[in-house]
Amino acid sequence: MIFSNDKAIYIQMADRLCDEILAGTYKDDDRIPSVREYAVKLQVNTNTAVKAYDQLARDGIIYNKRGLGYFVTAGACREIKKARKKEFMQHTMPELFRQMQLLDISIADIEEAYRKREAQK
Repeated sequence: MIFSNDKAIYIQMADRLCDEILAGTYKDDDRIPSVREYAVKLQVNTNTAVKAYDQLARDGIIYNKRGLGYFVTAGACREIKKARKKEFMQHTMPELFRQMQLLDISIADIEEAYRKREAQK
């Protein structure tokens, strides 16, 4: 995984695991890779992976079964979407609207671009 400089690595790792949950790679109550497995997979320090897993556990996305590993919390996908929608609406949309205004991009332009993108799928 290539990490960017705009967020802490452990947060990017947590985001990636959330992406995998959203994509259906891991479903409710599925076991996820161990901290060490995930650290090796992403080529990071195990302590960094521990921080990512701790954050996800605090957020209620994963839970630990002592001696068995970490599992996806029931309803995690819904909670991830809820949090990400809130983040999108509070942070991404205002900047998007600002850029649209500066560049004279209308809602109609956005709708057309969206329809074209959907047609390509």
